Parts: sequence; C-alpha cells; structure tokens
Amino acid sequence: MFTQKRRSRLRWACRRGMLELDVLFMPFEEEGFDQLSEEDQVLFERLLTCDDPDLFAWFMGHEACKDPELARMVSHILHRVKV
Repeated sequence: MFTQKRRSRLRWACRRGMLELDVLFMPFEEEGFDQLSEEDQVLFERLLTCDDPDLFAWFMGHEACKDPELARMVSHILHRVKV
C-alpha cells in the first residue's frame, strides 16, 4: 500500500521535464495507477527510476526494454494511451 508521502514522491517522479514522457506518466499516474495490482504499482515506481533517455527510447519504440517486467509495464502504459 502506498502511503500519502510515497504517492507524492511518485507523482513528483512522473514529472520528467521531457514533454514526451510527461504526457505519458502524469495522466497514467492520475487515471491508471489505482487500477494496478500492488505488484504493478511497485513495478511502475521502479520504471520511474530509469534514465530518461532509456524511457524515451522504450516508449517511442526506438529500442526494446531488456527487462521483461519493465517491458510489460511500458506496453501497458502505451496500450492505455492508445485506447
């Protein structure tokens, strides 16, 4: 379970300073995070610790994420954006 403090840190981590990532992460955190399992919430938190150039490459399809769990979360977020 995410405490209010942990959730606030998560929201702050969604603000990347790169518009392409901000428009993915910020709405996802607001609208999709609560629907994730607790395991996937932790996975999303871990995704946000990755470097921006890697995140950009994964979300823009320039390269595949080598971590299967993170790749699944990237796919989940992209699917939500397309729906």
